[in-house]
Parts: sequence; C-alpha cells; structure tokens
Amino acid sequence: MRKKNFILIFIFLSFNLISQNIKSIQLRPLQEDSFSSIVPLGTILELSFDDLDADSKDYQYKIEHMTHNWESSRLASSQYIDGFNQNTIIDVTNSFNTLQNYKHYSVQIPNTNTVITKSGNYLLSVLNSYDEVIFTKRFVLYENLVTTGVLVERSRNTKTLNTQQTVQFSINHPNLKINNPNQEINVVILKNNNWNEKITNIQPTFFKQNQLLYTYTNKTNFWGGNEYTFFDTKLISNKSLNIAKIIKKDIYHHYIYPFTYNPFKGYVYNPDINGQFVIRTIEADDSATEADYASMHFSLITETPFANKKVYIYGAFNDFNLTDENEMQYDENTRTYTGNLLLKQGFYNYTYVTLDSNKKIDANEINGSFYQTENEYTVIVYYKPFGSFYERVVGIGTGYFNQNK
Repeated sequence: MRKKNFILIFIFLSFNLISQNIKSIQLRPLQEDSFSSIVPLGTILELSFDDLDADSKDYQYKIEHMTHNWESSRLASSQYIDGFNQNTIIDVTNSFNTLQNYKHYSVQIPNTNTVITKSGNYLLSVLNSYDEVIFTKRFVLYENLVTTGVLVERSRNTKTLNTQQTVQFSINHPNLKINNPNQEINVVILKNNNWNEKITNIQPTFFKQNQLLYTYTNKTNFWGGNEYTFFDTKLISNKSLNIAKIIKKDIYHHYIYPFTYNPFKGYVYNPDINGQFVIRTIEADDSATEADYASMHFSLITETPFANKKVYIYGAFNDFNLTDENEMQYDENTRTYTGNLLLKQGFYNYTYVTLDSNKKIDANEINGSFYQTENEYTVIVYYKPFGSFYERVVGIGTGYFNQNK
C-alpha cells in the first residue's frame, strides 16, 4: 500500500513538474497585435508554447465543442470536425542562442487534418504521450448572422458612479428567426478577453421587431478596475521600460521597479493592452525560438499585509490563473510582497490581485477601480432554436469605454 501511494505521489509531482515547464502559451489569430481567440468561423488560429525541459516529447492537441457555459455539448466530434479532433503537434523547433534552452511547439487550426465546421465554444486541450491534459485554452468561433451594437457608459448608480461601467447592447436579427428569445438566446459579456470577468444569465429588457434590447442599469455593470502596469524585456541584457536592475546568473534576472500600495490613489491614464502580452526581442530575427527567458522579480510595498488574503501577480501570461507560481510572499522586515516569474522576452501587462478565504478574486483592492479606465467588452450571442442539439454563436459585438464622449 505504501509503495502504491509513493507511485501516485510521484506521478502527481511529475505531472506538476511538466505543467510548470510549459511556458508562453498563446492561442491567437495570425494578425499582428491581435490577442482575442474569439474569431469568425474559418479563421486560422495558431497555438504555440515552449517546453523548458527541451527534450523530445510528443504532444497532441484535442478539440471539443462546448455549451455557452463551458460544459461538453451533445455533439460527436464527427459532427463539428471534418477530419480528426486529436492530432500530434509536429512543428517543433529548438531554441537558438539562449541561456534558457527550450523547444518551441506550434500548430495552426484549421489544418489539413482538422477543419472545424460549426460555430460555438471550443476547448483546446494539449495532452502528453500518456493522454494527460497538460493545459487547456478556450476559443470561440462565430457566424455573422446578427448585428450586435454595444454601448459602454459610466455607471448610473450613484453608489458606483465613480467605480463602475455599464454595458448596454442590442441584437438586431432581421435574417434570423427567433421565436422565443428567453429560451433560444444566451448572451455572455466578457471583459478584456478574461473569462474570470464575465456576466451571463441575462434576458432582454425590451423586444422590438427583429431586435432585442438589453438596457440594464445595474445588472450589466462591471468594476472599471485600473489600467494595467507594464514592463518590456525586448533587451535581455540592457534595461528597458520599467526595469530597474538586471543581474546575469545562469539566466538573466530582471528586477521591476517596486509598486507602492496607496489606497487613496486616483486614476491616471496609462495606455495598456488590457492584461495581454507580446513575445518579442529586437536582438534576433525569430522571437519564437531566439527570445530568451528571464526571471522577473516583482515587489509590492505595503505597510501591513492584506489580512487573511493572498496576493498574486495577475495577467494573461498564465491565462489569468492563480497558482503557487504567481503567488507573492510578504516580508515583515522590508514590508514588501515579492514574487518572481520566469517569462519569455517581450512586452507584458500585469496587475496585482487579492484572494480571500472564500476563493473570491478582488482585482480592485490593490490598484483601485475607476469609471474612466479604458476596457474592452465583448458580447457573445449564442443561439439554440427548439429541437437543435447544439448552440451556435451567431454574432458578437465589441464596445469600449471612452471617457471623452
């Protein structure tokens, strides 16, 4: 029995080790500076990631059709894929001239083996040779069957006037027959392409001919949050944006300028890319295989720790997840939270969030929430008529807050 438990523990630790050595996961369209994996049906998406073990491994991707709330749909893979829903990733390249060795994996979807034929939510899983899931990524394929107009305004609620934004929208469907909107239509409002920040389960407030209106004043309110902080490591051995110090050891260590917590800080405009990141180096030709990795050192200065809460570094670099790796630790002597992440060269947005004992993420406690913050909101429209076995995505709409309107 003891031997069996040891084997199980070894397998668990090995799986975690593998997961930790997978870095720089991206699933994006081929267009430059496009971060969203919500794209029209037929658009080419590229999945890429690095394995820091830099050895020979076989990875496969698997694609599964999902419902609007990310449960497995009733469709068999043959009903939404022309070809195979699981295939080996064969585009593998070694890193070149880097201190941190890695293998770079990439695959484009659709490809000759996998053509997706239906719109909807999709879960892409990457599996190792033991069919264990290493990581997953979400993407959405949509049809342009409806037009969705999105308006983002300052909150009209006097209690949240200075801290929240209201999203209102309309769905215009002259070419789509909707008999019962309450049962046939589902809508998701997504903030900054972050699936942790979304609003669902909302019904139209008004019905017009070939039009559904969603004009809530509170139910579709989001916290404005604040602009993301950023740094740039396009130069691995020289300081760039917001890098205070660089030390070369077995790899490069970059120390980011400390962030000082101030509960009374006001809003200051700071252009950002809403938590996303761009892999890049100006010291080589191919950033995919010639960009190096650096240990990024973060520090958050505060007189006292946040009581009964954990603090995390937060951003799209790990799909806005909270893990042991991006958790920060408080030092009573220096009155500073510190943390470090191994990240590939590039331009990164990040912020700091807290997590309470109820597992609730607060993205505003440290950096504040302001109605002026420039956020991107995406409205996704799902359609499942009576008798259908799956939900189609029949359109999307995008809106931005503009304080100058």
